Amino acid sequence: QVQLVESGGGLVQAGDSLRLSCAASGSTFSSYSMGWFRQAPGKDRELVAAISWSGSSTYYADSVKGRFTISRDNTKNTVYLQISSLKPEDTAVYYCAADRSPWWRTDVRMYEYWGQGTQVTVSS
Repeated sequence: QVQLVESGGGLVQAGDSLRLSCAASGSTFSSYSMGWFRQAPGKDRELVAAISWSGSSTYYADSVKGRFTISRDNTKNTVYLQISSLKPEDTAVYYCAADRSPWWRTDVRMYEYWGQGTQVTVSS
């Protein structure tokens, strides 16, 4: 079992930066790959970034490449999502999720554990 708690969301202006955090507890965090997803109203949940167990391999959706950076600190059981140059279309609830595979996967069905989400709202 893994419990995940996101934080760091809020109301920001276009062009601002934000860092989301996801604190994990309950199991061997370092053995899981992690993903950040987002879901905007009326849209499907989408994977925006993922990271392998060690942090050596990362994935980014095309829509966020160059603006989002995923990282993890296994000593703190935390995964981060640094977001820069925020756009109104980044407005969504952001979720972190854990996958038992040590290497990231893009299939949302592979992510077994989810946080409650944190709202990011970007005003123009």
